[in-house]
Amino acid sequence: MMNQVCVISVYVPNLNKAIDFYTNTLGFELDEQYGPNIASLVHGEIPIILEENDNANYNQDNKITGVVLGLRTEDIYETVKFLKEKEVNFIVDEPTNCPPGKYISFKDPFGNVLEYLQFENM
Repeated sequence: MMNQVCVISVYVPNLNKAIDFYTNTLGFELDEQYGPNIASLVHGEIPIILEENDNANYNQDNKITGVVLGLRTEDIYETVKFLKEKEVNFIVDEPTNCPPGKYISFKDPFGNVLEYLQFENM
């Protein structure tokens, strides 16, 4: 049996709002929209799928969700500045040390947790 990540799915209650956030705030490019409920973002070998789902929980409190999407940045301080201009809901808004380098943590409009990581010595 082969275990390999082949897709990352983000379940959201509003696909249009998700597309707006992931493209206009995070800078992803929309690859294709498959009807009214599913869209894929351009993302190298592992696609990110946004899927509108009536059962998606809107995480309004500060509880951490089970899946965190980690994104790479070359300049975490510029990334923080940009996201603050976009009024992103931060969990950790100051670059914080972690084993591979530094990270920040924030939420998309639906409460899904995302992190930007700046790797050191890589």
